Amino acid sequence: MMTGPFRIPAHIPGEDAFDIERHLDGVAAFLGGTANVIMQLSTVPVGYGVLESTVDSGKVMLHPIRRLRTTLTYLSVAMLGTDAERDAYRDAVNLSHRSVKSTAASPVKYNAFDPALQLWVAACLYWGARDLYERMHGPMNDADAEAFYRYGSRLGTTLQMRPESWPADRVAFGEFWTEQLAKTTIDPPIRDYFNELIDLKMLPPPARLPFARFHRFVVTGLLPERLRDQMGMTWTADDDRKLAGILRALGSITARMPKQARMFPINAYLWDMRIRRRLGLRLV
Repeated sequence: MMTGPFRIPAHIPGEDAFDIERHLDGVAAFLGGTANVIMQLSTVPVGYGVLESTVDSGKVMLHPIRRLRTTLTYLSVAMLGTDAERDAYRDAVNLSHRSVKSTAASPVKYNAFDPALQLWVAACLYWGARDLYERMHGPMNDADAEAFYRYGSRLGTTLQMRPESWPADRVAFGEFWTEQLAKTTIDPPIRDYFNELIDLKMLPPPARLPFARFHRFVVTGLLPERLRDQMGMTWTADDDRKLAGILRALGSITARMPKQARMFPINAYLWDMRIRRRLGLRLV
């Protein structure tokens, strides 16, 4: 539950000296999006919160383009926005989240304002971003890995998560991640929803058919083994080598691109949010 007003905290130590833009690839947001959604929703309260949500404007199966804009705008504001912009976007998200809470008929209790659930969502976003970056570009050095980890707390504090909830260091995060991942469960209704996402059923056939098979391949490869098994997916060593080669090739290409081109569309969604905010338009 949200216990009271919460504003974005001051910059974390060393944040200003860390160039987060060097570690953001727009293509990674597309490649890793669905796998990350599955990770987030594999915690049962989050899964049913999305499945039972009455906020139609935020449903990816009904409004895929709008949902993409909301998600990528959130990521861009959390990672690149000013404190004032993060506060503003957080307030806008709160409006959408007010009705996302369980009813007497829900199989589990949930509330979109639950900081513990938001910690898990932030952890998935950080883990997925780090995993994809290193698959594409190789391991970060210790200094960058530590700075990227500290920066990752913004993925939660741009919502209700308190700064002190973020695990103290990467070792603590690893323990938290292992413990929470072991608790994940994908119920049959959630699995059906995931399969629709993976097979791009929200898109018309001309847009879906050329990409659905490759999308399923990438999603399968990016999921942790536990979730892959719960989805009934198969993954071979040969599959792993193929995906690794694809991601390394993409990383090699994006590393040579100008920064603004490499970050697209993350930077574009941030600019869009700034324009809408200046004009007094809805942010979410």
